[in-house]
Amino acid sequence: MKIGLGLPTADPTALVTWARRADASRFSTLALLDRLVYDNPEPLVALGAIVGATTRIRVQTEVLIAPVRETALLAKQAATLDRLSGGRFTLGIGVGARDDDFHAAGVDPRQRGRRLDEQMAQLRRIWAGEPHAENVGPIGPAPARSGGPEVLFGGFVAATVERVARWGDGFLGAGAPPEGMDGLFRAVERSWQEHGRSGRPRLVAQANAVLGPDTVVDEARKNIRAYYQFFDNPDQVADAMLTTPEQVRAAITGFTDIGADEVMLYCWSADPDQVDRLADVVF
Repeated sequence: MKIGLGLPTADPTALVTWARRADASRFSTLALLDRLVYDNPEPLVALGAIVGATTRIRVQTEVLIAPVRETALLAKQAATLDRLSGGRFTLGIGVGARDDDFHAAGVDPRQRGRRLDEQMAQLRRIWAGEPHAENVGPIGPAPARSGGPEVLFGGFVAATVERVARWGDGFLGAGAPPEGMDGLFRAVERSWQEHGRSGRPRLVAQANAVLGPDTVVDEARKNIRAYYQFFDNPDQVADAMLTTPEQVRAAITGFTDIGADEVMLYCWSADPDQVDRLADVVF
């Protein structure tokens, strides 16, 4: 089982420290969330710095809100990061859930699903080296991975499941325990087969986790409440965070039992000692 870490966003200057510690351990992936109207570092820029500070570990957006971005530039940015990392980049992608991000970008949130579908067709063409449009040549650089970086779709609706089968390499499920994620995993697998895809989709699960003294746990809960303040009950998300070694191990076992290929433990406190605490528990 591969275990990755979702990086905290409260202190961008600490990200390289986190990355180097994780790279020296057995963690498989480092991920960054994406928002526009929020106090987080821009993930593609930040992951570029992390790639330069590491040698082994993969990097991932979790998930990038593609519809608020210009497609040709996104294709170039993703291909560049994939190339610089030697193919260590995974583009976790989704439609986003907060209207303020779309208003800030001047994009109609009601069209985000349709826009994402159009973007995926364009991204695949650009990464394949085809001309961008009539009288517009190809957009480089070529990604390290043929056809573009690995693409995982995140979300909870039928359209997400469909996009995995049409455009993606796998599914990224967050916000539900193993018993709730099981149905989504099976739906992704069925859709994959119905579309005649070979092999199987990669299945990745995410759980919020924090280990440490009370001050670290309190900071993590404060940060996650602030991030999910648009929810009716952000306390529910904070209360569901894994805070003990036993809870972390049980979640990993549960996700493994339903077929997860990787589990991402998302951290919400900037304390880099969490890397070592989590490594001691899971490895």
